[in-house]
Amino acid sequence: MMLSSKPIMSEEGKNLGLIDAVVPSNELLKVARSWALDIVERRKPWISSLQRTDKLGSLSEAREILKVARQQAKKTAPNMPQHQACLDAIEEGIVFGGYAGVLKEEKLFKQVVLSNTSKGLVHAFFAQRTTSKVPNVTDIGLKPRPVKKVAVIGGGLMGSGIATALLLSNISVVLKEINAEYLQKGMKTIQANLQGLVARGKLTADKAQKALSVLKGVLDYSEFKTVDMVIEAAIENISLKQSIFSELEKACSPHCILATNTSTIDLNVVGEKTSSQDRIIGAHFFSPAHVMPLLEIVRTHKTSPQIILDLMTVGKIIKKVPVVVGNCTGFAVNRTFFPYTQGAHILANLGVDIFRIDSVISSFGMPMGPFQLQDLAGYGVAVAVGKEFATAFPDRTFRSPLVDLLIKNGRNGKNNGKGYYIYEKGSKPKPDHSVLPIIKESVRLTNIAPGGKPVSLSDQEILEMVLFPVVNEACRVLDEGIVVRASDLDVASILGMSFPSYRGGIVFWADLVGASHIYHSLKKWSEEYGGFFKPSKFLEDRATKGIPLYDQLKNMWNSPDCFMSQASSLNSPARNEKTLELALKQPKIPRK
Repeated sequence: MMLSSKPIMSEEGKNLGLIDAVVPSNELLKVARSWALDIVERRKPWISSLQRTDKLGSLSEAREILKVARQQAKKTAPNMPQHQACLDAIEEGIVFGGYAGVLKEEKLFKQVVLSNTSKGLVHAFFAQRTTSKVPNVTDIGLKPRPVKKVAVIGGGLMGSGIATALLLSNISVVLKEINAEYLQKGMKTIQANLQGLVARGKLTADKAQKALSVLKGVLDYSEFKTVDMVIEAAIENISLKQSIFSELEKACSPHCILATNTSTIDLNVVGEKTSSQDRIIGAHFFSPAHVMPLLEIVRTHKTSPQIILDLMTVGKIIKKVPVVVGNCTGFAVNRTFFPYTQGAHILANLGVDIFRIDSVISSFGMPMGPFQLQDLAGYGVAVAVGKEFATAFPDRTFRSPLVDLLIKNGRNGKNNGKGYYIYEKGSKPKPDHSVLPIIKESVRLTNIAPGGKPVSLSDQEILEMVLFPVVNEACRVLDEGIVVRASDLDVASILGMSFPSYRGGIVFWADLVGASHIYHSLKKWSEEYGGFFKPSKFLEDRATKGIPLYDQLKNMWNSPDCFMSQASSLNSPARNEKTLELALKQPKIPRK
């Protein structure tokens, strides 16, 4: 439990000896008072678990178990110190007794609670709860309207995932496709999504059947008059989306929410041929939509606060974390992270081993490196998204020929089993070294390596050359007010891009690294490798003035109400071993 933070029910806790008693809620106060008096009068031990030895084997057996646990913790959570601290405290208690274990635990807690890991996790926890507060939306007395029936346009990977997420929360879904073949395929994908949850024990068969009973497939807009919301999930084609929204304006009621799942296209462009721009909004899900927890809600200057509030409410109902962002190419998450893959491609074209790049990024805490991620997404997505960003931000886009060369070679990542890695059913992806000549050709075509020779970089430099451009773009997103607050971008980076939560999010991590170091590194690289690395004005200002990337950081930790600011008092002389010893021997009942 300590190594996984897995919660358990009260009865299981009692069976494991972690809970002394389980009582009905109406008897809790009575039993607690009786229990406290028994402790004071020495009829019961204060901490019964300290007296237990029945679950412990011999010292050598215990140490062997701890050794295995340490190895598992290093493998599953290599960057998180609290797991090893837990095992240190347990080992101390086993070797020297329960009291020594408690003293060790107190000492380790003082160290771990003030670590950057602890600060990052605490920040991420509170930041996620702050996303529900949106100025001029949640604070003006509006009430969310009920959304009971939603139409989803497109039954592909995203559309079927969105439909699945809605069905799981008892929202009726009308799925529209352009022909019977595509519709049948979309319906089968939704059914497979639900059956997969049943197979993994996350959904009962009855609930899966109930979800399917409120799903209806259609080929026209006749059912759209009665829906409360439409989510368009067609391919990323501007003219197609414009045509769909023109049709939706005619087919739906004047109160229907008109949402698009586009990941990059400007919403003003999507809705420019309609007169309903006040109810057009972005509902950007992340793949797979029924699994990933983030819902990026994109508003324009014309989007009604009521529409924003309604979609936020739907997001919470379907168990997503809604983050409201502004309208621009890529919005908050994809725009912030578009330099992520591009930075990796610059390194590849400088002659750095792509598998080493992926390894460095994975060791940092990302679930996979940028090249494996590109394999997973498919190269068609990479090409389409790359064109959008190249058009929007031509001054800071690196045009790598590598993906085009891979496609020409018959590769499309995981989609056809061949990419940077080899994908075989039932086994983990393996580096495909036959891709190296293709990368070599890309290096030749770009010709950016100084003197035509591969650059020599440390792992730390590789990490920074991939992630510092992301921080740089995050600064532009903050400067333009695309997010309500910097912590929203942290939440979005964690839930949308799987940035490690124990690092607090992209902006929080950047402040720990230091704006000055990031700025001077980017400035140096921009002089060596071009405008892609050019520091933003926002970053430059913060670095030269010594201001955090968002001012809330200093205020947050210094607040008297903040848990982390109180934690420093744990190091006060009053809390020494003698004090703890007296507390163990002289238990007191707190007075009101």
